[in-house]
Parts: sequence; structure tokens; C-alpha cells
Amino acid sequence: MKKSLMISIALVLALTLAGCGNNADTNVKSASGETSKTVKKIVVGTGTQFPKVCFIDENGKLTGFDVELVKEIDNRLPDYEFDIQTLEFTNLLLSLETKKIDMVAHEMEKNPEREEKYLFNKEPYAHWRNKIVVAKDNDSIQSLDDLKGKKVLTTATSAQSTILENYNKANANAIKIVYQNGGANDSVAQVTSGRADAFLSADFTLSLVDTKNELKTVGPALSEADILFMFRKNDPEGQKLSDAVDVAIKELKADGTLAKLSAKWLGDDFTSKETK
Repeated sequence: MKKSLMISIALVLALTLAGCGNNADTNVKSASGETSKTVKKIVVGTGTQFPKVCFIDENGKLTGFDVELVKEIDNRLPDYEFDIQTLEFTNLLLSLETKKIDMVAHEMEKNPEREEKYLFNKEPYAHWRNKIVVAKDNDSIQSLDDLKGKKVLTTATSAQSTILENYNKANANAIKIVYQNGGANDSVAQVTSGRADAFLSADFTLSLVDTKNELKTVGPALSEADILFMFRKNDPEGQKLSDAVDVAIKELKADGTLAKLSAKWLGDDFTSKETK
């Protein structure tokens, strides 16, 4: 009798422990006892130093265009549960490669260098043009050639750094590229104080970070690209998630939600190529 009782207790404990494992997929039972579809947890990586895009507000809350867009997409994908986590921008792509996160949301520009290593979803949620930014009284710079011998700020792994690096490869490292970890506000301060000559910026960004209107964009667009989310390449689950995100973005475009989010956070509708 005692032996049977011990076996029963052991069996119950084993089943209980088995049900407490850390499983990314969760089966949810309804009130009727029926099991619903599996909900897959997705870790989304973003930053905290991109004003109006992904930043900590005065109440200590993570918010911004990309953050609120991810939440809207999450609401429309019942098969997924998004967990937004913050990292340094320079660590986002490595974290994606090492499977610490499953998706990157940080206004990621699609370019050939990134396409070689990462998967982008197909439906853009924004479109931007990169230009040179200088102090408002600086009329000597209009192109990358004018930046030869100049100190230009950028962030490692950014689309802007790729533009500068590609130029230097073809021009004997003519531009003095300065990599920094500070936020956009630090770039503004360095250029307005004369410690640096310029930085590159997306067209909508300048008005968000240059609140005193001390800078200006110059010259033609250096690049123009769609903005998308990033996932692991050659990963079936990543491809499935990417396809699901595309469906959600199309819905958000169709019902006007995406344009409203862009206008609220970025000051205008930057969600298509037609945006000026």
C-alpha cells in the first residue's frame, strides 16, 4: 500500500514538473476546456536613444513610432506574443544572429550589405532618404567629396556608416569617420559646437533631434531605401514570422493606422516612397 502510494505521488510530481518547463510555445485552454492554437513568444529587439522612434519618455516608458507599431502588429497576430526588449543599437544585429532576439525593430534600412546576412520582411512600414547634416551657417559642404578631411559622426552597423565606409573604400579613407555610442542629441551637440563637421541622417530625423533648429541638410539624397523589420536568414520560423508581419502591415496601411502613427510620432506620413 505504501509502495503504491509513493509511486502515485512520484508520478504526480513528475507530471507537474513537466508542465512547468520554460516553453516558448504555450497552449491556451478556453473555458470549455478546448485547447486553442499555440501562441509563440517572439523577442523583439529595439533601442532607447532614437527620439520619437524608440525612446524612454518622461514617465520612464519605452515608446515611439517603432515601439507602438510593434504593439499594433502584435495585436493583429493572435498566433504570436511579442516581448519587446531594449539593447544598444550596435548589439541588435549580433543578438539576432545569436538568437537572443527574433526580430529587430529600429528603422532598419534595407541595403545590399545587410541583405547578404539577414532576412527582411517584404512590406515596408516607412521610407527614408539619407542626407548630409551640417551646422546652419556651414555653406562649404554639399556632397561626400566636400567631407574629405572632415570629421563625420556615425554609429557602427548603421546604414549611414555603410555609406561613409563605402566612400572611404573608394577614396583612400578620405573622410575621418568617428564612431560613437551616444544618442542623436550628442551628434547635434558635437556639430553645433564645431567638434565635428557633419553626420548623415534620414530626412525625417533632423526635425526630431534638432529642436533648436541649428542644423540643416545639404545636397542630394545619398541613398533612398525602404524601412523594414529584420529576422534571421535561412530560418523557417523567421520566414513564417516575416510573412505574418507583412500581412499585419498591409492591414495597418489599409485602415490608415500606419499613416496615423507616422504623423503622430514623426510629424508627417513617411510610410511610402511618395513622401516628400
